[in-house]
Amino acid sequence: MPPKKYGITPPISVQGSSPEERKSNDELIQELRDQGSFESEAETAKRAQVLQILQSLAKEFVFRVSIKKNMSEGMARDAGGKVFVYGSYRLGVYGPGSDIDALVVAPKHVTREAFFVDMVQILKERPELEEISPVPDAYVPIIKIKFSGISIDMIFSRLDLAQIPDSLTLEDKNLLKNIDEKELRALNGTRVTDAILNLVPERTTFKHALRTIKLWAQNRAIYANIMGFPGGVAWAMLVARVCQLYPNVVASVIVGRFFYIYLQWPWPQPVLLTKIEDGPLPVRVWNPSLYSLDRNHKMPIITPAYPSMCATHNVSDSTKAIIMQEMQRAHEIVQGVQAGTHKWADLFVKSTFFFDYKYYLCVYASSKGTDEEHLAWSGFVESKLRFLMQKLEVTEGTELVHPFNKTFEQVYKCYSEEDTKSVADGMPNANVKLVTESPISEQQEDMTEMADIAQTSKTSDPTQLNTSQSNTTPTNSNSNENQSEQSEQSNQSEQSNQLNEPNQPNQSNESNQSNDTGVNTKEQDSGMRSSDMTDSDAIIVRSTLLFLGLKTAPGRKKLDYMTPCREFHDLMYTWPQNDEKKFSLSLRVLKPQSLPDVVFGDNPERPKRLSKSKKNQNPMKAKRTKTDE
Repeated sequence: MPPKKYGITPPISVQGSSPEERKSNDELIQELRDQGSFESEAETAKRAQVLQILQSLAKEFVFRVSIKKNMSEGMARDAGGKVFVYGSYRLGVYGPGSDIDALVVAPKHVTREAFFVDMVQILKERPELEEISPVPDAYVPIIKIKFSGISIDMIFSRLDLAQIPDSLTLEDKNLLKNIDEKELRALNGTRVTDAILNLVPERTTFKHALRTIKLWAQNRAIYANIMGFPGGVAWAMLVARVCQLYPNVVASVIVGRFFYIYLQWPWPQPVLLTKIEDGPLPVRVWNPSLYSLDRNHKMPIITPAYPSMCATHNVSDSTKAIIMQEMQRAHEIVQGVQAGTHKWADLFVKSTFFFDYKYYLCVYASSKGTDEEHLAWSGFVESKLRFLMQKLEVTEGTELVHPFNKTFEQVYKCYSEEDTKSVADGMPNANVKLVTESPISEQQEDMTEMADIAQTSKTSDPTQLNTSQSNTTPTNSNSNENQSEQSEQSNQSEQSNQLNEPNQPNQSNESNQSNDTGVNTKEQDSGMRSSDMTDSDAIIVRSTLLFLGLKTAPGRKKLDYMTPCREFHDLMYTWPQNDEKKFSLSLRVLKPQSLPDVVFGDNPERPKRLSKSKKNQNPMKAKRTKTDE
């Protein structure tokens, strides 16, 4: 009898694992435990209890809305309602502090508007509720809550059904009929996650292998769909495909085969878990024969549920090169584990991104608005960062543009408009007070990843940026090279003092502004002076920092980044909610030793300054722009 076929091809091997491989697998799982990948049984049980409560609340929500629709109490109870989970929790690879992605499914008479009124009210009645933040206007409308200490992202969809029974599954693509686009996007995450699990031969092996790959990708900073790397769904599909090819081996063998196979993979041949299917909806399905944008995907990994989409449409030439470089490193380590020269812990050594490049482009998205307003502004900037990356990639002399996969958040108290401008410029002066700063975890990725994948069919050509006039004026780009080097060294030294020690006196702020190595989009405004304001009067400025590592071609002495930065600025100010008095954007080129402390976390080490002889060999002299005052 032929072996069972998983995926679109027969397995490469149906052999089991040797005793040595099983021993190595035990060592791998122990290392995952040592790395803190698993949460305690008590924490897992608490999650299950919370989900049971949410299930009862979903039914209560449908019941209340049904009663408002003049249904009898019996019909209202029979209307049902169900909570589905997806993302890392559904895949079984969640860890301590992970959030839960939950989908509330309701019958056809329950509207999304009711979800943001009645469901919010029901949640507020519960003593377990600690935080709640409804975002009804998001691309995928969402209610973010903290419930019994667990962060939960709740989204909503109704189906064209009179009742939602407990036995309902979402596999039938005919369930997608007669629903709107937002409801289709909400259903997509659960349908994709369920399809992945149904297409792997042995779930425990898959989960252990995926935990390994996920931890490796996070620690090596190549885990973030929005930054041009695979997200959680894409990494899960890559692991699932290897499990299909080797259905009877343990997780450690899957991990070894994983790096070997994808190093040899003939990209852009797509990775498929099952055949792409047509369906009942007039929606776009991934098809490079029909769509030119689909033909341009560098590393296509295709979702297994209708409508099939590319989960990695953001991957660029640079991020593909970085992924392949990291896979080569990992492959060599796994080979070393098998030979006894490496340990599994070596695979998870964290990235040294902020030590690896001579120059970094830092994007500061700042605002004087509320948390929600800043989240919208910084999220817009982050979602469009790939456009800046692609412009930089085609800039003459650029070899690689490496985005860091996390953003960093800072909140400052400012006491004058001059203070707010210094924060917006990325050079906080001595008067401002740093309230909080922290990196944003990848745990927030799952829901936003599926929403971004769903936008694939609407993605325009990323190289076509708005080139209208901005309020930035470039300096003379034909300046003498030696003068440029001296000015740059002086300016970077001043930047280092301000960015690494933001509360130290700023001896030369005006000088720094005139010699800025970036594009500043915040207008000059004198406003109240620090002496006129107290803590209660302070202006709260929130700032999100994003970083790109810049690698220049060998022998290249100059890199003109001014044009792509200006075009990126112009694109950002096409945001419909833009208010230049509230939101600002600044781009600066920094040397490693000038990076802010927040990027290094608990690491006490800092990049060292190059010796004078090595500085003279510097392959990059960035052309400057200055503020148009």
